[in-house]
Amino acid sequence: MTSRPIRILLADDHEIARGGIAVLLGTQSDLEVVGVAPDGAKAMSMYRELRPDVLIADLKMPVFDGLSVTSTLCEEFPSAKILILSHYDGDEDIFRALKAGARGYLTKDTRGQELIAAIRKIAAGGTFIPPHLAEGLTQRLLKPTLTPREQQILQLMAQGLTNRNISTTLGIAERTVGLHVGHVLEKLDAATRTEAVAVAMRRGLIRDP
Repeated sequence: MTSRPIRILLADDHEIARGGIAVLLGTQSDLEVVGVAPDGAKAMSMYRELRPDVLIADLKMPVFDGLSVTSTLCEEFPSAKILILSHYDGDEDIFRALKAGARGYLTKDTRGQELIAAIRKIAAGGTFIPPHLAEGLTQRLLKPTLTPREQQILQLMAQGLTNRNISTTLGIAERTVGLHVGHVLEKLDAATRTEAVAVAMRRGLIRDP
């Protein structure tokens, strides 16, 4: 008796990416793409309708991003098996995806055979993170975490606001802003504001201002 194929839902806002992955997976007799979604909202509605074995979701999508899709579906379906496939390889991106409930994380430069192996392992109940991404995640767990206020100030720094501008925007003393900025630089091991923003963008702490 032949077991049924692993049913897969693809969610990516780039049509070429969706098509390419679908073609790749179609070469495997034990994998079946049962649907494709161009945005996060469609991904969630299709998941509820199709109940695939594995959802492959991009991290950055219109309407709802991959993190929102993952956290929502994992709360609604605790057994949901979601694999994040993204351009981003920042340790904070990976950490947030796994915290949201994703079972695996791959970047879009991943070889086809590794993607196929990840799908099979996740469908079987396992997790899949390549060694080089796992190493970055380990480093993330050893680094000091920004507080919500520091994260907020970092985002405003990325927008080019001065301490005085930030003080006005948040309604707090300029001296307090300066203290927070100092903590941000220290936690990100950065010498300047510009370096701190660059580090934060590379790690996935913030996106394009």
